[in-house]
Amino acid sequence: MPEWGTDALERELSVLFRRAGAASGELARAVHPELEPAAYGLLARLAEAEPARATDLAGYFGVGKATMSRQLRALEELGLVAREPDPADGRAYLMRLTAEGGDRFTRVRTARREQYLRRLAAWDQAEVAELSRLLHELNGLPFGEGPP
Repeated sequence: MPEWGTDALERELSVLFRRAGAASGELARAVHPELEPAAYGLLARLAEAEPARATDLAGYFGVGKATMSRQLRALEELGLVAREPDPADGRAYLMRLTAEGGDRFTRVRTARREQYLRRLAAWDQAEVAELSRLLHELNGLPFGEGPP
């Protein structure tokens, strides 16, 4: 039985991130064949928090405004998101999923959730809830501090 300390945490997170990256690519292509892997997470965030400003999305993901603008522009060109003027700031825009973007994303997310249910069917619901809670706490920690 492995020891569950910080070495194990680093190892398990590395495996999780690697698998998540591969899965994001598959999910993105399922939404649209021309979609970049990172865009799936962006669609997921918009689905739960739209409309959203590009600067807020960039902060949420810990990327620069230029990177976020490029990703949003690509989604817009594919017809998956649309921009609208921000009524609170005439210089800014709010982003939201288009009807097509929402439909495509929902179809893929539903299939992904069904996969999770099958994979975790043997787990106690309390364990699934605890894993969700701990991942939420982990995701709430400051981002981007990098190695010492």
